[in-house]
Amino acid sequence: MPDSNTIVLEILKEGNNLSLSIYGQREFASTLRHYSRSPATMEQIEHLCHEITYLLNKVDKNGNLEAQSISALKKTGQLLWDGILTSAVKERLKNCEVKDLVLSIDEELIDIPWELLYDGKDFFCFKFNLGRVVRTRERINPVEYRSSGAPLKMLILANPTNDLKSAYSEGVNIKNQFDRKRKEMSIDFKSTQIDSLYVKKNLRDYDIVHFAGHCEYDKSQPQNSGWVLSDAKFTARDIVAMAETLSLPSLIFSNACYSASIKENFLMDEDYQRKTYSLAWAFLFSGVRHYIGSICRIEDPVSLVFAKEFYAQMISGKSVGESIRSARQKLIQDYGASCIYWAAYLLYGDPSFVFFAKKRSVLAQAKGKILYRKILKRSLVAASAAAVLIWLYLWLPSINPNTYILYAKSKKLFSQGKNESVISICQEIIQKEPLFLRAYPLLADTYYRIGDKGKALDYYFQYSRACEKKGDRKSLSSAYLGIGWIYLLQGEYPKSLDFYNKAITLSQENNDKLIEARALERMAVWHIDKENYDKALELLMKSSEINRQRQHIYEHKYGLACDYFDIGLVFINKDDYQAAREFYNKSLLLFEKMKLYHELSDCYFNIGEVCLYEKKYQEALDNYMKGLSLDRQHGNQRNIASDYNMIGELYVEMDNLAEAEKFFHQSVVICRQIEAPVEEASAYSNLGLLYKQRKQKNKAREYLRRAQELYWRISKSEYEKIKNELLELSGNSGFE
Repeated sequence: MPDSNTIVLEILKEGNNLSLSIYGQREFASTLRHYSRSPATMEQIEHLCHEITYLLNKVDKNGNLEAQSISALKKTGQLLWDGILTSAVKERLKNCEVKDLVLSIDEELIDIPWELLYDGKDFFCFKFNLGRVVRTRERINPVEYRSSGAPLKMLILANPTNDLKSAYSEGVNIKNQFDRKRKEMSIDFKSTQIDSLYVKKNLRDYDIVHFAGHCEYDKSQPQNSGWVLSDAKFTARDIVAMAETLSLPSLIFSNACYSASIKENFLMDEDYQRKTYSLAWAFLFSGVRHYIGSICRIEDPVSLVFAKEFYAQMISGKSVGESIRSARQKLIQDYGASCIYWAAYLLYGDPSFVFFAKKRSVLAQAKGKILYRKILKRSLVAASAAAVLIWLYLWLPSINPNTYILYAKSKKLFSQGKNESVISICQEIIQKEPLFLRAYPLLADTYYRIGDKGKALDYYFQYSRACEKKGDRKSLSSAYLGIGWIYLLQGEYPKSLDFYNKAITLSQENNDKLIEARALERMAVWHIDKENYDKALELLMKSSEINRQRQHIYEHKYGLACDYFDIGLVFINKDDYQAAREFYNKSLLLFEKMKLYHELSDCYFNIGEVCLYEKKYQEALDNYMKGLSLDRQHGNQRNIASDYNMIGELYVEMDNLAEAEKFFHQSVVICRQIEAPVEEASAYSNLGLLYKQRKQKNKAREYLRRAQELYWRISKSEYEKIKNELLELSGNSGFE
């Protein structure tokens, strides 16, 4: 079944025409599905495909096309877009936010260069994480897909014929690239004398196989096409025969060229798509989940650049499809838009599949805990009750002076963690004076703190309506930030981004540097959550510069502390622990100087996280316990649920499973009392893995299934990870 963040474009060949249907996960199980007829005939489509082949063959020896040919390629790609796709399909593809696109096609349609359809702005392979899934008329016997555990095992087969120095260099570079990733991947490297017996004996032992060498295509008997080894070919026929016993690898990357059958004076012939598919079909038919193949000869060192970028992205936690798209973009970045080699790679398989679940980071562990920032509106002298009352009187005009007193009291109670009292007082204020604006965000923050995101969002919307009614544009931009924040925490990224953009626009119109800086910081967090770390860092540099120039103002100083915190978060996700620690400590010092003790919990946990990655377990535990103590003081239930998970994981690292089990169960108890699906799923997953380690199969299965049910809705990568754990559990012996 497609993932919830994946769309499927299904294309059927019916005589001389095509029928199309497009649907997402929610529509997958629909009893009825709409199909529309393509406006183009197969003859028209084939003519355009031949024209694309002609254009691609105009490359020079470095793989470059002239500007005129690139323009012609776009025009022909757009004719395919217009001719194959119906209006309804084009409209949905143009407007959808989803990036993973499964192209489900009949076997007769593999010759169409789907990756080069052009919508007027982008080629398909740049607009989407694109993967082909092929329907075949061949009878398919049930295959057993490989169940992979950590670390994944990879085999690199490089230059088996000993006549391609570049292939050997490619293999060595990829091996060296992952030497520091031994926890995630175990790599074996084999070069030169690689015979067919070695491949047949060892292929099944690996999760990922990378081949760099020659490939030969037999047009009269495609089943005899295959990799050229030192003694013979490893053919499609051999691959199918091997599948009759144990399962084959999950991913095959065949970075090979059909050099024996391609003339030197052009890039590819009319059969170039089918050549790649002949070997891809054999692997996919035999249980390989993903096959990546090159459709032509690729000059050095382009193939190495592509492969290194693909694996770097994949091992960082990106999906197969996103890793392929990033590798294409890398070729344009390094060699320019005229270099057409980015079009030389095809992916068969589900593009949304994630092989390496991203290393648990503070962000992924509990979005709400680390990212959330209370919006404070205090002056530097706000420590004394009298000063607070003066400030309220000046900046929060009200008919009733008692409202100032109630609000000041609620702020104090909030800092003490007395959430129910804050809710009671703020609701009283709003009931009496609906236009007393500052009560709304405080009430929203309090509801979020106790785990009720629904009411938090509702009060932020009430805040925005009150701002509009009062004509307070400055506060309205602040309300937009709050709404965007809750949407982000709920995973509703387009809505979140929309409100952040509204906040930035309004703040710039108002010349409000404080809100502009906050909006930039919030948008940076949005990009962190999307793993766009470079963009996040760019935005944080802008917001921190605004705040640094004005840090004599209390609110800007607070914003600077938040900026430093989030910069640390970027660096920990980029594995730069020294830089992460430096910025977390800067944030910690500012919060301490401002006496914002309720903010320190996040800092302590993030510093502890750095210590954990550095194997300084006792220092990590000390920081975690400081953070937990602060969260308990302030009654921050969502934080506490996440705290227990993180402390439990630390105890697992310390091999103290009894303590780990206790903290994971405590997290479950808290999660059941509040709305915290991310933390609850994490706790169930941790318990399942703990019981698996103890060989308690029934308990392990029970908790992993609970985690799987929650991850189905909130995280495709974690869902796949749990699914693999359950598959492995089913096959293991030696349990209770």
